[in-house]
Amino acid sequence: MEKKIEAINIMQKFSLFEKQWTPHIIGELNGQYVKLCKLKDDFVWHSHENEDELFMVFKGTLLMDFRDGRTVEVKEGEILIVPKGVEHRPHTNGELVFNLLFEPKETLHTGNVESEKTVKQLDWI
Repeated sequence: MEKKIEAINIMQKFSLFEKQWTPHIIGELNGQYVKLCKLKDDFVWHSHENEDELFMVFKGTLLMDFRDGRTVEVKEGEILIVPKGVEHRPHTNGELVFNLLFEPKETLHTGNVESEKTVKQLDWI
């Protein structure tokens, strides 16, 4: 079956869901998923043993904490790549952040940590 080739309106896709910290898949290429996620407040400390993780902010400001005490601010239109094996904790300053993730299909969004925020089955939108 041939896949339909068409433009994807990212902001329209963000309008299709409200749940926070739950990635939704909007595309796939080369064994990778393109995912959208709405983020607010704190997430869990975690790392990804085998995968780098790309965060691209479409709305708001994402804050990424690292174990060395640094916090990196990722503003609208910016990306941050967290190398595999680096422990990190995304959070926001209370605002709702629209984020795009680009990562291998097998990547769990909580990495090596099982928590109440872990989502094992992702939905396509």
